[in-house]
Amino acid sequence: MHHTKLGLAVALSAAISTSAIAEDKVLNVYNWSDYVDPAIITAFEEKTGIKVNYDVYDSNEVLEAKLMSGGSGYDIVVPTGAFLERQVQAGIYAEIDRSKLTNYGNLDTVLTDKIARHDPDNKHNVPWAWGTIGLGYNEAMVKERLGENAQLDSLDMIFKPEVAAKLADCGIGLLDSPAEVISVALNYLGLDPNSENKGDLKKAKELLDSVRPSIKYFNSSKYIADLASGEICVALGYNGDVLQSQSRADENNLGQTIGYSIPKEGTMVWFDLMAIPADAPHPEAAHKFIDHMLEAESGAGIANYVYYAVANKAAEPLLDKEVSGNPGIYPSEEVKANLFTQNAHTAKFDRALTRAWTSVKTGR
Repeated sequence: MHHTKLGLAVALSAAISTSAIAEDKVLNVYNWSDYVDPAIITAFEEKTGIKVNYDVYDSNEVLEAKLMSGGSGYDIVVPTGAFLERQVQAGIYAEIDRSKLTNYGNLDTVLTDKIARHDPDNKHNVPWAWGTIGLGYNEAMVKERLGENAQLDSLDMIFKPEVAAKLADCGIGLLDSPAEVISVALNYLGLDPNSENKGDLKKAKELLDSVRPSIKYFNSSKYIADLASGEICVALGYNGDVLQSQSRADENNLGQTIGYSIPKEGTMVWFDLMAIPADAPHPEAAHKFIDHMLEAESGAGIANYVYYAVANKAAEPLLDKEVSGNPGIYPSEEVKANLFTQNAHTAKFDRALTRAWTSVKTGR
């Protein structure tokens, strides 16, 4: 930076309202569990002198309840696309000021174009990571029950009653995420995964009811440890979580071979997006944090640590081979073509969905 420019920058920053200067050197982040290499947060704190308070959740519904009640106190939250879409409509988020993001050009425009379906022009979001919902499985346990030629890339393992019944004794875990699981079930049935038709919802519920006796639990984080230790043998889960489970099993020599497959029937692709609540107490710090996360090193640091793909082109040369070369993280274009995104639901459908889900879980 030239001195003249530096002088100008100093003068400008002094002219920018005192509120920016008066902001406490604090940042409150609310993100998914197991979703960042702590070293990236430390690097941000050291670089900026901003103290990060980092809280975690394990479902979009928990985050949404916090945001909808207002005054959450968070500066950065990381909802999934369809939830962000609905929250933007409700006026929950501030627009992102791209003039404060020097690294915005690192983003993959093919992916940001898909994300723009949730948020026109991507005014309120910057991608954190993306991935798929698919099948995590303990290869030995599954083959022992279904035979050597078991279809490890088919949702029949959880959605076909006679197949699921053979796996019930070793344990099947499903995400406790009604919107996502029902979408995957609808798609499996050959129906529109974004359908809000009552009859379609009924068919998806009947499908889940038919396999309910074989499901051990519904939980969106427990399966990471349980697949690794052999507590369960199949999970419908997020790709990075299953791959974390795989590496945990390898590191601890648990003797379990954990695999991940993107179902051949097609599945959901999701995007988790950084957003700044409209009432965030530290918006300046929030923009600094987003810009830090868009650096090539930070993007690679997320992907290499959590086994999720990032929408950051600059990070690609820094990815571990086991990440960039893993089709469960960076799928082929052909597999990508078979992935669907989820639309935001209407409030009316959401109520019906919640009722159906509660009924499936309780078996009543």
